[in-house]
Amino acid sequence: MAGEEESDKKGFKVLGILDIQNTPCAREALLHGSGGSLAAGLLHFLATSRVKRSFDIGFAGFMLTTLGSWFYCRITNAKLRMQQRLIQDGIKNKVMYEGTSLDTVSKPKEQEPSL
Repeated sequence: MAGEEESDKKGFKVLGILDIQNTPCAREALLHGSGGSLAAGLLHFLATSRVKRSFDIGFAGFMLTTLGSWFYCRITNAKLRMQQRLIQDGIKNKVMYEGTSLDTVSKPKEQEPSL
């Protein structure tokens, strides 16, 4: 039983370094990179018919597309986590200060002087 759980937790590793299954944005970045590589290399080959140069362009397309997709996804995730943290703090403060004089949302209206 313990051996099966450990084997399930192991992910697919690229070059023995990057664990695709457990690293956020890694799978999507590699898929986008492979698509970018194919598109860049194929378009360059169709335009010039130079195989080696097309391979180099495809490899550069893979690297640029993968890194671009990776950084975009990571930045988006970081912004989302920050927004979630702000919302959680706001909810915690709302619950803590609700009904007290420190409650900024629902302050009691001041009595107007009657004439």
